[in-house]
Amino acid sequence: MRLLLIEDDLQAAEYLVKGLRESGYSVEHSPDGRDGMEKAGRGPYDVIIADRQLPYLDGLAIITSLRERSDRTPVLILSALGTVDDRVHGLKAGGDDYLTKPFAFAELLARIEALNRRGAAASETTRLKIADLELDLLARRVTRSGRNIELTTKEFQLLEYLVRHTGQTVTRTMLLEGVWNLHFDPQTNITDVHMSRLRNAIDKGFPKPLIHTVRGAGYVLKE
Repeated sequence: MRLLLIEDDLQAAEYLVKGLRESGYSVEHSPDGRDGMEKAGRGPYDVIIADRQLPYLDGLAIITSLRERSDRTPVLILSALGTVDDRVHGLKAGGDDYLTKPFAFAELLARIEALNRRGAAASETTRLKIADLELDLLARRVTRSGRNIELTTKEFQLLEYLVRHTGQTVTRTMLLEGVWNLHFDPQTNITDVHMSRLRNAIDKGFPKPLIHTVRGAGYVLKE
């Protein structure tokens, strides 16, 4: 399970990251709201754990922004603000759970597991679609206008990533992390080569291209 922890208290964050990793989770840490929002946008994560009071951008603003972009990643709010009004405000902003500081680590783990089960059930889908392009995730099958398109495993993963980020500019770094799981730049043109092959397969022979180059930034999938 992949988690994003957005916590500005570095001592608390170090403790939580250590404990979560020892519990078998893959964890990324952001020390402030701005960095957390950027990482959340690059996703995907199974659960986001966000402190409510953060530098630059508070936790509730992050949640609101995610929900406005139709990102339904479950979010667990951590906060020292623990009144009923505080919890209600957090949940109404789009949070999925609210845990008041201080808390027991065992309870944090239990709530993460519950949110992951809920998120998996809510997001369980076997088909993705944009315009006349359809992906069958179970059969690993791609069609456009009813025409079957043969893709390699990596090309399919690349296309799935683009479809899940429809309308969003996807950078080379995002592709390396999201498709190849590389958190450094290997100084190769691996993304460019696969994108060229994918564009040829998806757009060649069709009147309207779906994959577009954003000069100096990356790519975007849109109608």
